[in-house]
Amino acid sequence: MGAPRKFRIAAAAAAAAMIAVSAFPAFAGPLQSSWRDDASDFDINRLQQMDQWRERAVWEAQHYADGTGDFGALRAALEPQGHAVPARALMGNWRCRNMKMGGVNAYIVYRWFDCRITQADGRLFFQKLNGTLRTQGFLYPENGAWVYLGAASAKGEPPHRYSGRTPSVGAPATPDDQIGLLSGIGNNRLRLEIPGPVEESSYDIIELAR
Repeated sequence: MGAPRKFRIAAAAAAAAMIAVSAFPAFAGPLQSSWRDDASDFDINRLQQMDQWRERAVWEAQHYADGTGDFGALRAALEPQGHAVPARALMGNWRCRNMKMGGVNAYIVYRWFDCRITQADGRLFFQKLNGTLRTQGFLYPENGAWVYLGAASAKGEPPHRYSGRTPSVGAPATPDDQIGLLSGIGNNRLRLEIPGPVEESSYDIIELAR
């Protein structure tokens, strides 16, 4: 194993905690936003514990020996404090790349693919358009941040939709369902964080840039 990989863990954890507090004040009280009506209890819990999932994944990325790809790119995507981005700034075409931390591997940073954010059914709709793994789902405004409810599908499969409160075969969640938080991390840079994927990794990030 080479030189130790390091994140500014305190900064990352503080940023995650800040987002959890500022973006989700309604968790402790009545449900107030439409995404909560669509999300399963399992996924609401995943998002509520985003900071814990993130800290666990950072530890695994630092201590496991089998990382793949540009660790510096992963660190650069994870460390900035998230900030609000208005809907008009999200619309259009983006370059994007998947990053995975923890679970089966320490980390994996994939190459760039194409993504876009459009309007569908009166809401913002995110799509990762190519690559082996496709991702799509709706974005819901939440106190300056954007909650993502979507699903992953493999290349060649029909696009999967978020199953929400009706997961297959009575399971609490399907491996395809995703919940996450989209925020800005700089000029024309976004970070979609997906805590606690059901399979493979502990924490996923999709970095968007243009």
